[in-house]
Order: sequence, then structure tokens, then C-alpha cells
Amino acid sequence: MPLTHAEITATLRASGCVFAEDEATLLLDAASGSDLARMVDRRVAGEPLEVIVGWAEFCGLRIQIDPGVFVPRRRTEALVREAARVATGPAVVLDLCCGSGALGVALAHLLGSVSLYAADVEPAAVRCARRNVATVGGQVFEGDLDEPLPGSLRGRVDLLVANVPYVPTDHVALMPPEARDHEPRVTLDGGADGLDVLRRVAGVAPRWLAAGGHLLVEASAAQAAAAGEAFAAAGLAARIVWDEEWEATVVVGTLSDE
Repeated sequence: MPLTHAEITATLRASGCVFAEDEATLLLDAASGSDLARMVDRRVAGEPLEVIVGWAEFCGLRIQIDPGVFVPRRRTEALVREAARVATGPAVVLDLCCGSGALGVALAHLLGSVSLYAADVEPAAVRCARRNVATVGGQVFEGDLDEPLPGSLRGRVDLLVANVPYVPTDHVALMPPEARDHEPRVTLDGGADGLDVLRRVAGVAPRWLAAGGHLLVEASAAQAAAAGEAFAAAGLAARIVWDEEWEATVVVGTLSDE
């Protein structure tokens, strides 16, 4: 007999899943016959639900997710909303540390008319992002930060978004098992204070941004001041945006248009 919704819910709840009933519904919808029991076992073992069902909800979209790819967090929707708010006219969008490509794809849907470029150092992420980004006509490059980008993009980017890793190294072990055990460490570990990659992105951003262009990254509230200082050191006018709905901190840097 196939597992029932009630049985799956009870099993997931016993394993510590907070949203056991909702997850049971998603697993039932995604399963085909004998796959269901195996999918439930994978979830009980701590594998991210999004990897098991093959997609994550982000900004109202279904973003494809593969094993070994960072799962976009719902709080990062705050970054996308702020990027859309500051956009003016048709935008050239660059998504660094793109993972699945969720941020750039969401911006393409929100703004309606963008030229989208994305890059990531992880081959699995690049393969996944290429499928997602292809739906909006964008391009994905493989390499470290901005290294693989075409030179023709320099000075043309209106919105540079980067969901950088910002967990301090000593705190990675304290993360939920579904993150620390199933997502690449490079997507989580931000160095001693969590800001190593953020500083690198801030440092390269001015060469790609158009005059008046914006860099947007996510950080923790405790890191906001130091992140703003890193932006200022790179020549960007920095401001901090706090999103109450998602309890998210977004650091925005703007290149002077003078």
C-alpha cells in the first residue's frame, strides 16, 4: 500500500520537520509510484526538500534545483525586490555567485526586459543555472567571480546582484544539517568574519557597473556596518536596507554617475 499523507506527515514530524504537513503534500505531488518511500527516506535523512522534489519556490517561480546546488532562501527575495525597485528602464543584470540562477531569473520576470548574465565557480551550479537562465534568454559562465565574464560587459551593468556566502567559518558547523551536509561549503563559508567573498565582489564591481549602477548583496544585520565599509572602500556609495517581512539585510552600493 502506498504511503498516505497522514503517514508521511507523522514520519516527517518525528524526524523534526517543522512544516511536515506541507512537505508531505509536496512529496506526494512529486513522487511517481515506488519513488515516494525513497523520497521520504531521503528527507528524513536530512536532504533538502527542494533537491528531492527538484525545484524551489522563489519570488513566485519554480526554480530547478539539482543535488549539490545551493538552495535559494526565501529571505533573499528581499534583495530581488530592492534590486527591482532601484531599476530604471531596460536593465543589464549580472548575477555573481549565481547558484541556481534564481536571483537573475526572478529579476528578469519582475522587470520584463533585461539582458541577463550570470556566473558561478561550481560546475553543478552552472549546469543547473543554465537550464533556469535559458528560460529568460540569459547566459551563464563558469569561473571564479567575474573571471569568466566577457570584456564587452565592462561598464555596462545596471544591476549586479550577488548572493555571496556570509556565514563565518566557525559558524558553519552550527547550521542545519540540510545546509552544512548537502550544500557545497563554498556557498556557505564566508571566511573568518563572513565577509571575504563580499569584499571581493565589492572590489570587482566598479569595473562592471555602469555609471549610476547598483551592487546588491545580502548579509546579516551584525555584518551590515562592516559590509557598508567594504563597499565604501571600493568606491561605492553604500546604504543598508532592512526588510521586516523576511528579516533580511540587504547592502546596496551605487557607483557615482558623475
